[in-house]
Amino acid sequence: MKTESPRWFKSSYSANGGDCIEVAASLVASQGIVPVRDSKCVDGPVVDVRTAAFSAFVTGVQAGTFDTV
Repeated sequence: MKTESPRWFKSSYSANGGDCIEVAASLVASQGIVPVRDSKCVDGPVVDVRTAAFSAFVTGVQAGTFDTV
């Protein structure tokens, strides 16, 4: 069985300020997860988020659910 490697990327909205996360959407179809990691610590821990939960999070961000101002 061939294991697919994550292909990491940062948002194009990231201003290179250093406080970014990276996601590997390449594993959504094959494994049903979106791995997330700190872009400053690429060899550090990775959180695997189920696709439905990540989608709900993105929807909430787009709707302003998490805005603090």
